Amino acid sequence: MGARAQAILPLALVVGVLSFLWTEFSLNATFHLITTQDKVLGGPLGQPDQFHFILPVAFVSWGLFFCAGGDNAAFGKIAISSLFGCVAALITMYLAYKTASFPDFWGIALWVGIAAFVLVAILIAGDWYYVAGTFPAFASVFLWWIATGLDGWVTGKSETYNLANFTAKSNGSGAFGGFISTSFYMVAVNVFVTLICGVVLGIVSAKVAAAITPKAKEA
Repeated sequence: MGARAQAILPLALVVGVLSFLWTEFSLNATFHLITTQDKVLGGPLGQPDQFHFILPVAFVSWGLFFCAGGDNAAFGKIAISSLFGCVAALITMYLAYKTASFPDFWGIALWVGIAAFVLVAILIAGDWYYVAGTFPAFASVFLWWIATGLDGWVTGKSETYNLANFTAKSNGSGAFGGFISTSFYMVAVNVFVTLICGVVLGIVSAKVAAAITPKAKEA
């Protein structure tokens, strides 16, 4: 086995195992453990509660961790970036629907533009701020806000949906006719918590891979 393979395969193995564990945990927690109703959508799934994990979001911060250097400093950078991005997105969602609600998008566009300006301008504060990590966190919140029904911008609390004969207890309409409908502020919370899970996965994968990687023999 070549030196390159010896360096990469341990990390690949650790990432693969942790990816399996995270996927198994996050999906079971979201659709079986942390639920408001059981056995919906014609099967044994539960309707996710307001707080839940978002499987793919953790991979965003996990990847960012390695882009930032894959070390202890990277852990701090991406954790802070996740906080800045999620808080900015939370403020943006609130101001956007207060400015212009359904069906006008210009309120969302206006405040996204302002938030983007502010997030980049914070670079003036120093190199501790990692804007390349803030933007993906900001975008992750908006992605999940759209997927869960654009709560606030689209109104509709405690509506009944016909898709699976269940009542959507959270705000908005959301995917599957309200199956994962989530209040906008909980969208930001859920994304932030999941991003931090991804950073933890990153530091664990780096540490474990380093521990099991064969050390180069001294000449």
